Amino acid sequence: MKYIVEKTFKDKDFTQIPLELSEYESCHFINCQLTQADISGARFIDTVFNDCDLSNAKIHNTAFQDAVFKNCKMLGLRFDTCNDFNFSAIFEQCILSHSTFIEMKLSKSSFSHCQLIDVDFSDANMRSSSLSHCDLMNAVFDQTNLEKTDLREAINYAISPNNNHIKGAKFSMPEAIRLLDHYQIEIE
Repeated sequence: MKYIVEKTFKDKDFTQIPLELSEYESCHFINCQLTQADISGARFIDTVFNDCDLSNAKIHNTAFQDAVFKNCKMLGLRFDTCNDFNFSAIFEQCILSHSTFIEMKLSKSSFSHCQLIDVDFSDANMRSSSLSHCDLMNAVFDQTNLEKTDLREAINYAISPNNNHIKGAKFSMPEAIRLLDHYQIEIE
């Protein structure tokens, strides 16, 4: 596998010319098109993606270690098929709708100002993570560890306190009332 360090890729369309299967360290991808690209098996270490479209990319056994995604479109990604060894990512102002994080180790991960509509976090360990200022419409939380997770200013979530671990999690009003939705009670 080729080793690529500190290289910037700007305005590249990897749907036409595939991204080379390599280990990318301290690289920067700016305004790149990776829609439906097959980047399976690649390694991204300390790499930043700005304004990229990775929607429906194939990421089987792809490693993301200390990766940062800013203002990226990432629809339908199967993160649960990634290489989970040292998985670490920061997502800022990204659209991750219809993506899957089932059974992933996401401790201390950060999602900030992201659209997480229809995302599946079932059985994920999100202890001490941040989902602040995120839209979680129809996101699935089932047996998810959300202990000490920051959900302040997050909206549209439906989290059952009975089916998830939420001890020490941070919520803000008025959205925290949604924690009672599971009980089908009326609050006036």
